[in-house]
Amino acid sequence: QVTGYLDDCTCDVETIDAFNNYKLFPRLNELLESDYFRYYKVNLQKPCPFWDDNSHCGMRDCAVQPCPSDEVPDGIRSAGYKYSEEANNLAEECEEAKRLGAVDDSLSKETRQAVLQWAQHDDSSDSFCEADDIHSPEAEYVDLLLNPERYTGYKGPDAWKIWNSIYEENCFKPQNVKRPLASGRGDGCFQCLQLPFCFAGVCVEKRAFYRLISGLHASINIHLSARYLLQDTWSEKKWGPNITEFQQRFDEVLTRGEGPRRLKNLYFLYLIELRALSKVLPFFERPTFQLYTGNKSQDAEMKHLLLEILHLAKSFPLHFDENSFFAGNKKEAAKLKEEFRLHFKNISKIMDCVGCFKCRLWGKLQTQGLGTALKILFSEKLIEKIPESGPSYGFQLTRQEIVALFNAFGR
Repeated sequence: QVTGYLDDCTCDVETIDAFNNYKLFPRLNELLESDYFRYYKVNLQKPCPFWDDNSHCGMRDCAVQPCPSDEVPDGIRSAGYKYSEEANNLAEECEEAKRLGAVDDSLSKETRQAVLQWAQHDDSSDSFCEADDIHSPEAEYVDLLLNPERYTGYKGPDAWKIWNSIYEENCFKPQNVKRPLASGRGDGCFQCLQLPFCFAGVCVEKRAFYRLISGLHASINIHLSARYLLQDTWSEKKWGPNITEFQQRFDEVLTRGEGPRRLKNLYFLYLIELRALSKVLPFFERPTFQLYTGNKSQDAEMKHLLLEILHLAKSFPLHFDENSFFAGNKKEAAKLKEEFRLHFKNISKIMDCVGCFKCRLWGKLQTQGLGTALKILFSEKLIEKIPESGPSYGFQLTRQEIVALFNAFGR
């Protein structure tokens, strides 16, 4: 069902599959397991800037405060209460969501010493994301390998509210088309693309913006379906593919034709991030750039692997042509680019409203990764002017942006 050419691209699904599965991903996976790329500094304690919400799980009755079971009133938990079965189920689901959504922040003593030495650069002026203050006492390094992206029990109205805010408040779309979204659906809101006239008259930039968010949403849903909690007993937890969950989100019949389009938007997202990697090669090729962790031999080995991946990305035969972006009137183009940037920055802020910490971690990382890819694509002239030696004043990437960019692409 997902085959052939992608809209707004000269590329097809089959070419991407072959290139990614056999050439690029095995190398990328090795890179992401290295020390430089597995540790991401994140502030998971930032309050939601858009609405008052302290919930840390996806259950309706837990929307105000964290919900360990000992805080559930005895009257609700007692067997004589007329809604006890429903209340107990809510309490159990809430506890499960909190347990599965917890972030493992354990780092070895050696790693803690190493990360303290990592050089930091500050470059927020042209950022597409609301970056965390990595010097905040609440910001912590998290080991991404210990905290894989998978199902955490986070669902229902809270999860729906996040995606609704992203799509309805932040996606460019024709103003005359009203798309009320059904509250309570936790699987997301892709109504726009169900309408054949939806993007009539919408410029390629705004169409691309919507498809990137849709592709990001598809990616997250695929990972939750692929790493689902299938069995949870005292002896073992078993994670694996949940075909039913996947079909509910992507099956052509169950989604009324929308599922395959969502998956094609994931391929579109892949092409955009792949193009960014091919463009940023001069930044990483400089002899002065190092993947510094303190282990010289491993740092040199990982930089070699990184450059191999970037050269491979550049060799891809059917890249997305970003020259159509902001190619018209200079004044209008500058205005549209700024609007584009602010929309995306707003989406990155919404990630601080995600109630499950593990979902928040991966949401923030993937949003920053995509924002970094956009920053690269819109900085092509600056990247071309980077000197072979010495500092790069015109264009800079922080370690946070580098880690987010490659891990987001790895997703």
